[in-house]
Amino acid sequence: MFITDKEALKQYYAEKRNWQGIPSIERTKGGRIFAAFYSGGKTEENGNYTLLVSSDDGVNFEEPIAVSDVGADGRTYDACLWIDPLDRLWFIWSVMPNNRVECAICDAPDADTLVWSDVRTIGYDVMLNKPTVLKNGDWLFPCAVWKDGLKAGGGGAEGNHPTGAHVFVTRDKGETFELLGTAIAADRMYDEHMVLEYDDRLEMYIRTAYGIAVSESRDGGKTWSRGVDCGFGGPNSRFHIVRLSSGNILLINHYRFADRNNLTAMISEDDGVTFKGFLLLDERLDVSYPDVKEGNDGFIYIIYDRERGAIYRKKRDYENFAKQILMAKVTEEDILAGKLVNPESKLKITISRLNKDKESLGI
Repeated sequence: MFITDKEALKQYYAEKRNWQGIPSIERTKGGRIFAAFYSGGKTEENGNYTLLVSSDDGVNFEEPIAVSDVGADGRTYDACLWIDPLDRLWFIWSVMPNNRVECAICDAPDADTLVWSDVRTIGYDVMLNKPTVLKNGDWLFPCAVWKDGLKAGGGGAEGNHPTGAHVFVTRDKGETFELLGTAIAADRMYDEHMVLEYDDRLEMYIRTAYGIAVSESRDGGKTWSRGVDCGFGGPNSRFHIVRLSSGNILLINHYRFADRNNLTAMISEDDGVTFKGFLLLDERLDVSYPDVKEGNDGFIYIIYDRERGAIYRKKRDYENFAKQILMAKVTEEDILAGKLVNPESKLKITISRLNKDKESLGI
């Protein structure tokens, strides 16, 4: 069920949430910032729901303005936000037990009143990262069926679809979708893949146990090479890679890490061969799952979570976690310098935080 009624949304307010994480971000041409993430229950389990919040000033974020919730016998999770070439806002989520990727679309995300389309299906089973628009006009949506054995309690698939890092394509601006191609990498689990276009090929970057694998396609995404280690490293966690308007490649990853710490932004000026800058976004533990939007104001907006509070291991004291959604507002020059040089840039902006007591302690 897709919920926008203000009274019904109150049950999803911050005071009702026990944990939160796995965020996505978008910024409109008018400057409105949207953030999406998911919560519900005590961990990643049935009863999860995805929620959408917004801000007109980039500082103050509202309580949820939309929620996708299928109830206690299923879950929606892994939200993704995307503004397409028509300036429409896509609010995308994965749903179980139906094992599909769904979305609702807002044609005018800068309007005073947001009007949403009916919910439609994109593909199967999980889509966490933004689509890629190719030079030929194709829109590629990175949907995945995770490695066999990853079930509902851990956030994985239960359907009968073939596993792999898939790309679904639409050639009619989102009216219809079809499976285009699939990549497989060794030691993959939660693919969380992204596609970049180069002059002569596509490259797909896939999360693996050893960091990040890369697979190549030279026929527009129909066939893909076996994924191999690309050398970017990482602690088996979500990353973000995107080509900026300058033509340079931005990578957000954990750098010189001990675990999910030292979340860092870096720039490649040679199509991913080397990276420089290494702007440390957040040095603390349990910072993860970045998503990025390059705004038309010259800033790069990076969202991530910190200490989600989802209960994975009983020995940890999750009540003392920050349960925080954070944002960095930086420029490409900041990243290349390895420090903030723009006076309007800022790190560790709070979008949402459930543990206010820990905030008062400055931690």
